[in-house]
Amino acid sequence: QVQLVESGGGSVQAGGSLRLSCAASGNSSRNYGVGWFRQAPGKEREGVAVSDTDGSTQYADSVMGRFTISRDNTEDTHYLQMNSLKPEDTAMYYCAADALLSRWFFLDRQDLVQYWGQGTQVTVSS
Repeated sequence: QVQLVESGGGSVQAGGSLRLSCAASGNSSRNYGVGWFRQAPGKEREGVAVSDTDGSTQYADSVMGRFTISRDNTEDTHYLQMNSLKPEDTAMYYCAADALLSRWFFLDRQDLVQYWGQGTQVTVSS
């Protein structure tokens, strides 16, 4: 079992930055792919970014070049640095972990992801 707790959400103006954190506990997340998903009101949840155990990363096209995912294995904490935020980035952001998360992210198979956090709200105003 892996427990995930997100933090760092908030309200920011367009062009601003936020850093989300995802603290893992229970079984170490070092052996899992960890990523971020988001869900805006009235929309389906979508993948944002994923970091695999080998250091490889994937990003949604909509955030490429603006968001950076990273992991601190010593603290078992994962981060999503979000720069140049846009109103369309407004959503609930969820941290997720799974041994095959990179595969599920690529295939858009969130239904197969094993562990989820409770989410943190990000609101970007124009």
